[in-house]
This record gives sequence, C-alpha cells and structure tokens, in this order.
Amino acid sequence: MRKKLLFIPLGIIAVSAIVLLLGYGVMYLWNWLMPVIFGLTTITFWQALGLFVLSKILFGSFKGHGGGGPRFWKQRMAERMEKMSPEDKEHFRTKMKNRWGKWVEKSEE
Repeated sequence: MRKKLLFIPLGIIAVSAIVLLLGYGVMYLWNWLMPVIFGLTTITFWQALGLFVLSKILFGSFKGHGGGGPRFWKQRMAERMEKMSPEDKEHFRTKMKNRWGKWVEKSEE
C-alpha cells in the first residue's frame, strides 16, 4: 500500500519534469533557429508549450507510438499472412530474408 502511495507523487513530479523539459526544449530550439532562418520573433515558455501541444494534435498522438504502434502493424501483418496461400507465404519469406530491408528475389539458376 505504501508503494502505491509513493508512485502518485513521483508520477506527478515526473510528468511535471517532462512538461518543463519539452516546453523549454521547444522554446530553445525555436528561439535558436527560427529568428535566424526565417526572421520570426522569439517565443515564451507558454507559447512553446502551446506550439508543442498543437503540433502533437495536428501531426501525432499523445500515445507512445503514432499510427497505432507496433502491435497494430503486427496484428495487421498476421491477418494478411493468414489470407495468403502457402506458396505466397514462402515467396514473401524468401523476399524478406535480406536483413537490410531490400527485396531479394530468389534467383533461378
């Protein structure tokens, strides 16, 4: 019971630290790059935090992984593999053998 009570304040401190770091990080990067490159004005911490939240809403999610995460893709791939015939599965596996992600066709000699 004591351990659970300890996690609540530590969680609040961790979230606060992350928000502060993200806000100051965005502010620092903006104030370092944007005025020099594009001639824009500098921003405050709260503007930087708002910009970060806006960018997360527009371009990403607040979950750990954008686009559904690795489980989503793994499940989707498993569904596709189930629909394939044994020949198609073998053909797919031979193409994916190269570790660098290149499509390797089985050469017939």
